[in-house]
Amino acid sequence: MAKIKDDKKNAVGRRKTAVARVWVKPGSGIITVNGRKFEEYFPLATLQIIAKQSLTITNTVSNYDIQVNVHGGGISGQAEATRLGIARVLCEIDPEHRPVLKKAGMLTRDSRMVERKKPGRKKARKRFQFSKR
Repeated sequence: MAKIKDDKKNAVGRRKTAVARVWVKPGSGIITVNGRKFEEYFPLATLQIIAKQSLTITNTVSNYDIQVNVHGGGISGQAEATRLGIARVLCEIDPEHRPVLKKAGMLTRDSRMVERKKPGRKKARKRFQFSKR
């Protein structure tokens, strides 16, 4: 039985509670996020720049068609999760991109998470007002 070669590569990017699954195939630079246009899903220019940063650094913006499924977290965390997912896929496609992305810090998962709320406090660190007398 002949094995069918699939030219799609995929990877996962995470940030806070956002998880982005990224599929990349050779194409003309079309990016879809959750079935919507990239510019429609990330309306702010800063979020678009963040999400495309890996492509910009490697000069591959118009070389690939990218499909992203992202859920959880907020829109900023989703943009950063998308950036990490794209960077990981680019390294999988062409290992020569790795040093450039590594130097720019695109391959490091940002491990910062929201600190949990503790009992007897208003928030994670904020305490109720203290009165000595």
